[in-house]
Amino acid sequence: MCTTGRGLLREEREALRSWGERAAEAGIGLRVLVRAHLAAAERLRPALPRASAEHLLSAVEQAVDAFAEGHERAQRLAVRQEEAARREFIDDLLYGRSDLGRLAERAERFGLLLSHAHAVAVAQGREPYEDGFAVTRTVEASLIARFGNRRILLTTKDGRLICVAPADEPDVLAHFAKQAYAATDGGQVAIGRAHPGPGGVVHSYEEALNALDLAARMELDDPVLRAADLLVYPVLTRDRQAMADLVRTVLGPLQQARGGAGPLLDTLAAYFDTGCTTAQAARRLGLSVRAMTYRLDRIHRLTGADPGDPVQRYTLQTSVVGARLLGWPDQPL
Repeated sequence: MCTTGRGLLREEREALRSWGERAAEAGIGLRVLVRAHLAAAERLRPALPRASAEHLLSAVEQAVDAFAEGHERAQRLAVRQEEAARREFIDDLLYGRSDLGRLAERAERFGLLLSHAHAVAVAQGREPYEDGFAVTRTVEASLIARFGNRRILLTTKDGRLICVAPADEPDVLAHFAKQAYAATDGGQVAIGRAHPGPGGVVHSYEEALNALDLAARMELDDPVLRAADLLVYPVLTRDRQAMADLVRTVLGPLQQARGGAGPLLDTLAAYFDTGCTTAQAARRLGLSVRAMTYRLDRIHRLTGADPGDPVQRYTLQTSVVGARLLGWPDQPL
C-alpha cells in the first residue's frame, strides 16, 4: 500500500475488522490499539523511500478505520448481549420464573444479595417509560449521586419505573419516590413491604402493583402509596361474595334515585373522605351546603341508614369502600 498508494482490499479490510473484534473480546481498549498502529508506522517510516512514505499516513488511516470498525462492532454486540441478559434477569426476578437458587447467583452480578430482605417501589406517570428515557436517566443519576453503589437496582417494566433496594436502606425508596414523582410530572409511586429471600422481591413488587391498581379503583390521589397502609382493603374484599351482598343490600336502593346510584355514591364518598364534614364535602363536589344536606337526607330515606349516625355510618362507609373496590354500580355485582 505504501509503495503503490492503493486502498485496502475487501479481504484485507475484513481481516482487520476481525482482528479488531478479537481485540475487543480480549478487553484491549481502542486507544491502546490506535497508539500501537501509530507506533508501528513511526518505526516503519525511516526505512521507506520518500515516495512511499507519502502514502504511509493514508495506509495507517485505512487500517485504523477498519480495525476500529471491528472493535466497535464487537462492543455493540457485547452491549446488546448484556442488555438482553439484564432484561431476562429482571423478568425472572419480578415474575419469579427462575429457580430461586440460580436467580440468587445471577442477582449478585447485578448488585443484589437476594439472601437479604428487599422492598420494591413502582412509579407510573402519564406516559410509559423505558430504559434510556430521559426520565429514567434523571432518576438514576439522582440515586447514584445520593447513595452511590448500595446494591440498588433501577429498571423499567411495562412502562413503569421500578426500584429494588435493601430493606435496611429505607431512605433509598423514599428518595426514589420523591425523584420519580418530580420526573414523571406528578405521577404516582407505590412502595411494597420488605420481604426476605429470593421470592421477597416478587412479593414486594406485586404489593406495589396492587397498591397502584387499588388507588385507581379507590380514586386515591396520594403521590406516594405504601402497601402497608392499604392492607385493610384486601381484607375487605377477601370474601368477595360477602362484600357484594353488603353493597347490594345497603346501597342497592340508591339505584331508585333520579340519575341512578352514581351521584349519591359520590356524595357518600366525598362525605366520608372529608371526615364527615358537610361543608368541605360540598366544596369538593361543587355543591351548596343545602344541596349536600338534601343528598344526605335522600340517602337516609332510600337506604334507611343515617350517614350522621356513628353506628350506621360504619356500615355505609364499608359499603362505599366495597362499591369502589368492586366497581359498582358500573359493574354488576
